[in-house]
Amino acid sequence: MFALVDCNNFYVSCERTFDPKLEGRPVVVLSNNDGCIIARSEEAKAFGIGMGNPFFQVRDIIERHGVRVFSSNYTLYGDMSSRVMSILSEFSPEMEVYSIDEAFLDFSHLENSKMEPVAREIRKKVKQWTGIPVSVGIAGTKTLAKLANRTAKKNPLSGGVFLFDGKEKTKVLLGKTETRDIWGIGGNLSVRLQREGIYTALALVEADDEKIRNILGVCGLRTAMELRGIPCIRLENAALPRKSVCCSRSFGKEVSTLEELSEAISLYTADAAERLRHGKLAAGVVSVFLDTGRFRKKCQYYFNSISKSIAVPSNSTGDLTGHAVSLIRKIYRENLTYKKAGIIFTELSTSESVQFDLFSDTPAKFAKSCVLSEAMDSINSRFGDGSVFYASEGTGKSWAMARERCSPHYTTRWDEIPEAG
Repeated sequence: MFALVDCNNFYVSCERTFDPKLEGRPVVVLSNNDGCIIARSEEAKAFGIGMGNPFFQVRDIIERHGVRVFSSNYTLYGDMSSRVMSILSEFSPEMEVYSIDEAFLDFSHLENSKMEPVAREIRKKVKQWTGIPVSVGIAGTKTLAKLANRTAKKNPLSGGVFLFDGKEKTKVLLGKTETRDIWGIGGNLSVRLQREGIYTALALVEADDEKIRNILGVCGLRTAMELRGIPCIRLENAALPRKSVCCSRSFGKEVSTLEELSEAISLYTADAAERLRHGKLAAGVVSVFLDTGRFRKKCQYYFNSISKSIAVPSNSTGDLTGHAVSLIRKIYRENLTYKKAGIIFTELSTSESVQFDLFSDTPAKFAKSCVLSEAMDSINSRFGDGSVFYASEGTGKSWAMARERCSPHYTTRWDEIPEAG
């Protein structure tokens, strides 16, 4: 048995945790550069504000109904997610963190009669300790647990918990579920199924296996088996090894000079390199890219990327920044204004297994650079991001993302801890 715990309107709930006046009010959270809607409260949804709507298109609705708007505060959301996941780990011997706001728990150690009470205890404890409301769906497969969680959210009578128990109960709910709402199907594959007369999850369950395979392939057949109650997707309680690390952002204003681009790519490299060290990884290939933006009027479109293999894989911010800046210089073009840049690290290996050059002093340099980078990580962790940084990242950062409506970093910065009034 699996339990899927999903935080309700997670980004909005994080904002509400530290500002109770937002309860019951319409709230939305914007994407990078305050571009699109990426989270909505139930009240905001009721006004017709859709997921992914550009902010400028719904500005009139937002102003008319007094909707509170926040820039994305990923530092806060990531920290709140860690707190939620820490609580969930107490309720199961095995857990898979599926996303920033979702986790699968193994409930097979519980008797059927105890599953729903435990799920309600999870809701109570997470809400009490973090302020985040969650919904819990319980079923014999992960795909059914997803549907159960959806039912728990949308059916007020469920009290935020739904258990798939009994064939008749399951059959009724599958008959009410459209194919586009099935985990792993979505809109595009749903169109294929509808062409063959399959409109609901129940119709998919009852379809011939060969027909399903012809329409959706092996993965689609696996989904159908899961809906029949046959587990095909196991719990991934250990994170899969990363194949790449990327940091890319749109600029808050148009960038045209090489100096500004070098500063931006240096900052992005520092961010990505810190993630490498956190995962005890080293990069063997560095890639950078530039983009002027495809949909801008009266502007020549230009996109280019370039890669470089490193003789000795590294996770040192200083070393990787040197490679990244040199690559940017090679693809930079004058008389263009850029909208976005980014860096990608690939060919990752564990930092403990780095192969050095036998005939150079690389091991000594690698050790020194690792000590320096780890010292910077420690200082920034204690005193806040950006307390110490490389001069190549610049100080003005006029190109930085627009985040005019960002809430304080309540849980990660000493000077922004909320005060009780």
